[in-house]
Amino acid sequence: MTIKYSFFALILVLSVSACDQTEQNIKTSETTKDLDTVAKELAQSTIIVDGHIDVPYRLNNVWDDVTVATEGGDFDYPRAMTGGLNAPFMSIYTPASMEAEGTSKAHADKMIDIVEKIVATAPDKFTIVRNPDEVEAAFKNGLIALPLGMENGSPIEGDMANLMHFYERGIRYITLAHSLSNHLSDSSYDKERKWNGLSEFGVQVVEKMNELGIMVDVSHLSDKAFWHVLKVSKAPVIASHSSARHFVPGFERNMDDEMIKALGKNGGVIMINYGSGFITEAANVHHVEKMKAYKLWLEDNKLEAGDEHYETFAKTFRAQPFADISDVLNHIEHVIKLTGSTDFVGLGSDYDGVGDSLPTGLKDVSTYPNLVKGLLERGYSADDVKKILSGNVMRVWRQVEAQANR
Repeated sequence: MTIKYSFFALILVLSVSACDQTEQNIKTSETTKDLDTVAKELAQSTIIVDGHIDVPYRLNNVWDDVTVATEGGDFDYPRAMTGGLNAPFMSIYTPASMEAEGTSKAHADKMIDIVEKIVATAPDKFTIVRNPDEVEAAFKNGLIALPLGMENGSPIEGDMANLMHFYERGIRYITLAHSLSNHLSDSSYDKERKWNGLSEFGVQVVEKMNELGIMVDVSHLSDKAFWHVLKVSKAPVIASHSSARHFVPGFERNMDDEMIKALGKNGGVIMINYGSGFITEAANVHHVEKMKAYKLWLEDNKLEAGDEHYETFAKTFRAQPFADISDVLNHIEHVIKLTGSTDFVGLGSDYDGVGDSLPTGLKDVSTYPNLVKGLLERGYSADDVKKILSGNVMRVWRQVEAQANR
């Protein structure tokens, strides 16, 4: 009798266990499905500020109507709407070589003209904005806000009147330098360090930016220039499209741990660049080797550097190792762990600016829900996600404006 009862009990336990496992599998499936839905809804209901998108330069040589679906590039209106992107900073990018040519200001004005053309083409879809209140108003009205950020301060051309000119045209952050040191600051990419940080005029420009309410962007700057900016600026600063050097040792273009901590103490925000070469060491090494091989290929074929030649060469070089969305999430979490808060990190994808090097899962502006889902899966609350999507940089922007008003 006891044996029969034990056998029956065992069968009962196994049956209950199997049912529990089936129910758990169903719940897991429903949770996964719900998380996709939650991520999409969160992306659609939240302002998403991306600190750096290179649409103007993409359209510089060949106009592509991004107010409708496009075959090329990473950004257009339908994909932005799908991804919930509603406040992308348009990068007013000026190549470093133009400073020596004296053509920087004219080029930057042309880039702003391109953004104005986008808005004029579809005023029912886009609007240029100049402050956080206008971003919020655009969002309420169903428009994609286009704030303007100047990548490379060379268009100032040593004249404070030009700084005022670009402020009046809508520029609300300035990346002080780009790939070469310029008249304002040393560059992380340039072996020649002219100023050991900022130039004397660069210091004056930072001070004037504080007075006007223009955010100071430390992306692309040398380490010493970064520390110099923090010493000079009375307002929090941003890194509009940088990542963590921890994952790519020796890559000065990214920020090291001490810099990230200092940026947090400053009240600023680092906006993570998606380019695979910024995200993983393997992709970064690949890029360096590819550029060396490209230079030799140009010399062997007696050619000048150009997009067409680069595309031809790239087909012969080994495939790019892409980062993954999880790698981007690791950078975000690294900043959070270093600063002890979700208050000092944001998104600065560099869409349309890093070529075919974007991570799997984040290939264009339709994919922000994927990132949102990844953050939710890692245990971050909806409020934390909202801060990362826009809350942090909007806070900095308002603080910069408040400093200017003072």
